[in-house]
Amino acid sequence: MPLQFQPMPLLKRRVPFNDPDFIFEVKWDGFRALAVIEHGRTQLISRNGNRFGSFTDLEKLVSTGLPDTRAVIDGEICSLDKRGRPQFNNLLFHRGNYPCFLAFDLLMRDGKDCRREILLDRKQELRRMLNECEKFSCGVATRSLQALPRSVCRAFLLTPVH
Repeated sequence: MPLQFQPMPLLKRRVPFNDPDFIFEVKWDGFRALAVIEHGRTQLISRNGNRFGSFTDLEKLVSTGLPDTRAVIDGEICSLDKRGRPQFNNLLFHRGNYPCFLAFDLLMRDGKDCRREILLDRKQELRRMLNECEKFSCGVATRSLQALPRSVCRAFLLTPVH
């Protein structure tokens, strides 16, 4: 599958905002990556188009969990501690917990470009696809910052606005 995708870049804002035309996702403090899955093989590709060669075991885990899948998934490679909080230094220096891939968006499935579909529909399809395999997790997305679960807010030291 020729790579014609890039991970969605983060958009920085000076102050938080709510807007019904936006969804909000947690930045997990890892490496943004595309999981390119085809013919039982996975490659994790950086936003610069380079393969993450140091995460071959994670690539094998993704391949094992989704053996009959042809897809491109936008997500993030991260290392979470026992309480589910990201630990970037552990990821960077390959120590601590085993790295994981948190999926955000389904860009392609079975040769079909999904990017023209509604984002929330793609996320629902991604969740269905990953629910078949217990080794994967989807990122947290919400329409409103106030709707973030309190556990997420505590883990990331965020304060929900009331």
